Amino acid sequence: MTDAFQQILDDARAASVVLAQTPTTVKNQALLAIATALEDNSDRIVTANAHDLNLSRGDGMAEGLLDRLALSPARVTGLALAVRDIAALPDPIGDVLRGSTLPNGLQLTQVRVPFGVVGAIYEARPNVTVDLAAILLKSGNVAILRGGSAAENTNTVLVDVIGTALENCGLPRTAVQTIDPFGRDGANRLMNARGFVDVLVPRGSASLISAVVNDSSVPVIETGSGVVHIFLDASAELDMASDIVHNAKTQRVGVCNALETLLVHRDAAVRLIPAILERMVESGVTIHADEATREIFPRADVATADDWGHEYLSLDLAVKVVDSLEDAIEHIGLHSTHHTDAIITNDMANAEKFLAEVDSAVVMVNASTRFTDGGEFGFGAEVGISTQKLHARGPMGLSELTSTKWIVRGNGQWRE
Repeated sequence: MTDAFQQILDDARAASVVLAQTPTTVKNQALLAIATALEDNSDRIVTANAHDLNLSRGDGMAEGLLDRLALSPARVTGLALAVRDIAALPDPIGDVLRGSTLPNGLQLTQVRVPFGVVGAIYEARPNVTVDLAAILLKSGNVAILRGGSAAENTNTVLVDVIGTALENCGLPRTAVQTIDPFGRDGANRLMNARGFVDVLVPRGSASLISAVVNDSSVPVIETGSGVVHIFLDASAELDMASDIVHNAKTQRVGVCNALETLLVHRDAAVRLIPAILERMVESGVTIHADEATREIFPRADVATADDWGHEYLSLDLAVKVVDSLEDAIEHIGLHSTHHTDAIITNDMANAEKFLAEVDSAVVMVNASTRFTDGGEFGFGAEVGISTQKLHARGPMGLSELTSTKWIVRGNGQWRE
């Protein structure tokens, strides 16, 4: 007898056959219906979210994580707008990547196709529920979502709203399902549902991602935690450096592209550190600094070895003075999670060296690391920032959620 979890897997597999053949016009119609349904059900969504927030506050969740969990009416409106943006994007399914006619007359064509069933495991981020549902639908994929206990009430409502919109457009509501009621056992079963789930995408803390990568028998696209660095080169201008560093750290702290470690060239330290760190402290940031930084800015806390390579996801910042560009690159190589790293400089030779030698999914010159985002890159929503090197790297948009297949057309050829 099929149990409830296996039924979800079976329903997802059946829905994937439907989605793979669904025309772009129908998928877009469903996405627009989802956007409208989110707006129409905003009060219901926010009420469920308030319940999750109250429970999480009682459990002592950090403020940065509470911010990621929270859905206000304005944020629900923003989610609806993001879904409409995805509907307006080109559909990658069926795109021809290459083709040729062989000497024997066989016609070869490589085309984009959906993965099929995509599982996602993430923590306390109900906006991800909507982003994933929308981007997977547009790319012809089915979603099985594990959004974690902290957002269970919100996710239950969101998946119900999305499912109803899908049904109203003639698509299976099982194209988007949640396994939150199954708890950790459900997550473990999802990780080992090889043959039913084609790809698994974890989003969240380093420990969650590591657990999924190590314990899953389903192929995993690894999205990394964000130990993000900015290096202030000797030629960095104070105003630009201050604005970028402040934005990268404080604009939103509980996200993977927020700044966690600031490196400052020794030749610019006295010129840059006082004003930049004073502005950070005024914004509530706690500074964890090496001795060279504390000599210039004595109010900083003493950094420990654990501060280098730490993803705070809070108003905390590690600061270190380095002797050279080479030392900065070496430090980043030792402590980065290869997500996003940036240099602020007026020396274009140093900029090019940094771009060439820092091995991260996104490397920037004179820009805030907060721009590492599928929406900001023009991809619409994303399933995550891939920090691995196989299949996809960086923000994963629509085309990164596809595989390919070869179409071979002949007229009776056989191989000698």
